[in-house]
Amino acid sequence: MLQPKKTKHRKQFKGRMKGNSHRGTTIAFGSFAIKALDDVFITSRQIEAARIAATRYMKREGQLWIRIFPDKPITKKPAEVRMGKGKGALDHWVAVVKPGRIIFEIDGISQEIAKEALRLAAQKLPVKTKFVVRRDFVGA
Repeated sequence: MLQPKKTKHRKQFKGRMKGNSHRGTTIAFGSFAIKALDDVFITSRQIEAARIAATRYMKREGQLWIRIFPDKPITKKPAEVRMGKGKGALDHWVAVVKPGRIIFEIDGISQEIAKEALRLAAQKLPVKTKFVVRRDFVGA
């Protein structure tokens, strides 16, 4: 699963997810992609499950790019612990995804296969997505 090798601080504030994504809103590597329509935290486990679903359907043809990285630590206190006594221990890593952000990109396969592979990947994610095609794509 994806997680940073090293971070400056072990624990982070929650933060707020206001507005649309500024970066990563256009297709950069592939010909087809899925774009987020909501703002959400996507865990490293969800990214991995989506990646496996897409590559399994593609039968290892073509190439898949993951355009998000889980670099935000989420902490959690153990069950049945009273309030106070500091912030909990690190539980998992998440990627902050805002509307308009490209999540996965695919290239090297037909549009029908790409659409189905990305649909299967999108089912594993907790966000509404939209299938997008590169502007200069010419059907082969």
